[in-house]
Amino acid sequence: MKKILALALLATGASIYAQDLGKDIAAVESKVIEWRRDIHEHPELSNREFKTAEKIAAHLKSLGIEVQTGVAHTGVVGILKGNKPGKVVGLRADIDALPVTERNDLPFKSTVKSEFLGTEVGVMHACGHDTHTAILMGVAEVLAKNKDKIKGTVKFIFQPAEEGAPPGEEGGAKLMVKEGVLTNPDVDAIFGLHINSQTPINTIKYKPGGALASAQRFVINVKGKQTHGSQPWAGVDPILISAKIIDGLQTIISRETELTNEAAVISVGKITSGVRFNIIPESAEMIGTIRTLDYDMQKKLNDRMMEMVPAIAKAYGGDADIEITTSTAITFNDLDLTAKMLPSLEKAAGKENVTLTKAVTGAEDFSYFQEKVPGLFFILGGMAPGTTESFPHHTPDFKIDDSGLLLGVKAMTQLTLDYLNM
Repeated sequence: MKKILALALLATGASIYAQDLGKDIAAVESKVIEWRRDIHEHPELSNREFKTAEKIAAHLKSLGIEVQTGVAHTGVVGILKGNKPGKVVGLRADIDALPVTERNDLPFKSTVKSEFLGTEVGVMHACGHDTHTAILMGVAEVLAKNKDKIKGTVKFIFQPAEEGAPPGEEGGAKLMVKEGVLTNPDVDAIFGLHINSQTPINTIKYKPGGALASAQRFVINVKGKQTHGSQPWAGVDPILISAKIIDGLQTIISRETELTNEAAVISVGKITSGVRFNIIPESAEMIGTIRTLDYDMQKKLNDRMMEMVPAIAKAYGGDADIEITTSTAITFNDLDLTAKMLPSLEKAAGKENVTLTKAVTGAEDFSYFQEKVPGLFFILGGMAPGTTESFPHHTPDFKIDDSGLLLGVKAMTQLTLDYLNM
């Protein structure tokens, strides 16, 4: 009976907080939209988010929040201490853009150009990180105005390079963790969101456990024997061997992987070989990605690839080696934390607007925070009502409806207050 009464009081207290902050949350919407549009119009690539970081830091300082800059190169961390002691909660937003040339008619469309891997490219917030940044700036303003309602500490983590640091550089969540972003004060739990262009606004999706996949990169080098294109029998064709290897890799997925357990993907995205139409070259290189949602499955895939690649090459008279590196861990939503915080998401969006979803094979480096502390990462709707064609993330036509941002502020605020008052 005492436990039931305590839970009832907790729920009542959380509802009061949401009601008390309602006006402040509504008042910040226009600012969030303005921030988002400005950041969208002035995007910056990974580890180069200098102006974006300045904008974030200036805003946090104006709220009286303790600010740390230059974290993981261009990251910004804000620390807000409530009027009462308690736990520490981390809230994360990613701030970088992509080397994509924008191709829509938005009045705040990006026309920014930059250099990426030695090539001039357009720069665009083609994954919605501009909205994540603006939402968290809004949450910071709401909570800073209501320090008296905070029992504990809120750590605002604005993370650079979620899309991956440039070659030869460290970056992203992994570097932030390495530099101690989850310590001093020690974070007890962390929350993050990702807007989605193909999910209706004012809705939220979540999944306990493995929600987004681990991303691995593999490089296969095939060595054959060069010969004239008219005399293939005089050499060893690395292009043919590459084709056989690709076919073999797909049989690992289609014939050896228990896909009823979790999804898994092996994709070859690049093949480089040869210089001329009538020369069978000496070598070939393949680069690709592996996506898994279960570490046991990942190990099995990796082991089979390491066995299969050289064996296939040898069967056709050549040699091949493979290197596999991990760029992102599995985004794993802590089961206990997810269950506890689901009511908070339902308070923010309405129970009918919060749905359980399946895992996706996209990847997120929020996973590195979750390896250290319990975390919950959820999907926020960003598709406008009546949309007839929604464009995927990382494409030139990607578009988000600003009217979906307020729910992000509500949800992150509600999660924060509920967690700190549990």
